[in-house]
Amino acid sequence: MTSADGVVIAIDGPAGAGKSTVGRAVASRLGLGYLDTGAMYRGVTFGVLRRGLDPGDVEAVARIAEAIELGFHDDGVTVDGVDASIEIRGRAVTAAVSSVAANSAVRAELVRRQREWVAVRGGGVVEGRDIGSVVFPDAALKLYVTASPRVRAERRVAEIGGDVDDVESSIIERDRKDSSRADSPLVEASGAIVVDTSGLSINDVVDSVLNLLAPSRGSDDVKG
Repeated sequence: MTSADGVVIAIDGPAGAGKSTVGRAVASRLGLGYLDTGAMYRGVTFGVLRRGLDPGDVEAVARIAEAIELGFHDDGVTVDGVDASIEIRGRAVTAAVSSVAANSAVRAELVRRQREWVAVRGGGVVEGRDIGSVVFPDAALKLYVTASPRVRAERRVAEIGGDVDDVESSIIERDRKDSSRADSPLVEASGAIVVDTSGLSINDVVDSVLNLLAPSRGSDDVKG
């Protein structure tokens, strides 16, 4: 395994594009830690729903984000000590997470936690929707991983079931919300390289990413 201590790789893109799969594989190949920031927002959303709160209650949700305990391990996520790995991918959380993610106070708190996570580890592969544009704009490598809505829907149905047409409609609506929110919208960060995974295997994508990083290895890139 090749060590890449001090390197920050920022991976952004829409839901279901393969960011998590690519991010985990790249992190493993480089010997880096991996952080799925989408799971953080889903974890907060799970905590909000578990408490019976309205995801649209800005102040109440902000308080939850500051107090909630989030834990990450190879197999999933814990929220306040409860394993929520399956629940955070369920329909209820998926339907509410855009509202929680649009909360500026929630974003500020989770961005703080994301930067702290990287600082403690001295680098890492971090994926989400505003990593290269907001959280780590000076990352050694910034990627925008995408795929067609149809391909993304087919992948999601293969994972959790459902109707492809319905899931595709949901994905398109999620993209609209994420791209149009006022605070840290989903965008291609300046300097980001677009990677369309629609017709590629994960190994092909990972190899391409590592080739992109190679010229900067050993340099004094800003760590974020």
